[in-house]
Amino acid sequence: MNHYDVAIIGAGIAGASIASEIADHCSAVILEAEDQPGYHSTGRSAAFWTETYGGPLVQPLTTASYGFLSDPEPAFSESSFLKKRRAINIARSDERHLADAFITEFAESGVAMVPWNADQIAAAIPAVKAGWDYAVYEPDCCDIDVAALHMAYLRDAKRKGVALSCAARVDHIERDGDMWLIRSGSDAVHAKQIINAAGAWASDVARLAGALPIDIQPMRRTMVQLATDPVSSPDMPLVVALDGSFYFKPESGGTYWLSPHDETPVIASDVAPEEWDIALAIDRFQSIMDVKIRTVNRKWAGLRSFAPDRLPVYGYDPQQPDFFWFAGQGGFGIQTAPAAAQLAKSIFLGVEREPSVQGLNAALYDPSRFAVLMA
Repeated sequence: MNHYDVAIIGAGIAGASIASEIADHCSAVILEAEDQPGYHSTGRSAAFWTETYGGPLVQPLTTASYGFLSDPEPAFSESSFLKKRRAINIARSDERHLADAFITEFAESGVAMVPWNADQIAAAIPAVKAGWDYAVYEPDCCDIDVAALHMAYLRDAKRKGVALSCAARVDHIERDGDMWLIRSGSDAVHAKQIINAAGAWASDVARLAGALPIDIQPMRRTMVQLATDPVSSPDMPLVVALDGSFYFKPESGGTYWLSPHDETPVIASDVAPEEWDIALAIDRFQSIMDVKIRTVNRKWAGLRSFAPDRLPVYGYDPQQPDFFWFAGQGGFGIQTAPAAAQLAKSIFLGVEREPSVQGLNAALYDPSRFAVLMA
């Protein structure tokens, strides 16, 4: 029987980042259901950092994460996790209102945004078809080295003494005096506190612990890698449809990866892409790009998990005071990881916030907001 101050359930980017942040202050173990960390959402990320992704209430977390990602402390990583990409949020000739509304939505955010016309769009996307006449350009968008970031957090947590137990799917949680007893098969640990970083399985973990029944809904997201003629240009920006119907960017080797931006509610599991969603992605790609598709090189699906209001859930549970939520990070969990983990650390430990997250409104993400709705 192992005893810890904290048991963190889930070893994706959420569990790894919060473990790294709190490990200097308490003993901790990460319990991961799969044979390797980051198998589901983290390992199947779209891998970009763009401040507008997730909406104006998520944007402060993304913006606050930039410094950590672009220039990490040498002890954490010897190189940046970001590489300049740029983004174009694009609309058809009859959808100017979408571009105007997008700019208005982020008008007070400080995010760099520039309205673009058809000529500017064509210069950045040489194969774009006619009829895509309006766009909002984001010059600060970057690619993220997701694997390097995730491994850096795990490595840092290990260096600070955090234990990692894989193939340890939690199937039972109960109170045992002033501790939690957490079982995974025949194995068990005791912990004073639980951090629920279980991603798509966060609601299941909460149910086992008798915590507030917040509905963290897993959604399937489809990704496709295409080889085209002509090949993609490596310096082309990320392209995002303002009507929410697709996004794509060039991939190494002259290919593209793209998504139909699907969000299909599913039961938490090892999801696979549906042929219909793959066809939809290709059809939407062909609606904007004048290229010939030669082959579909890869296709995969991942999970994105949302709370009912689509904001993350960070904080102590109102029903179980030793149960801490760190979940509901949608598709923005990678790009917000540094700020989210630093904010969560300050709440969890009751310590002063890091300067980079002092301006964040933690009440937006507190799980007690759902207790009010359920009352």
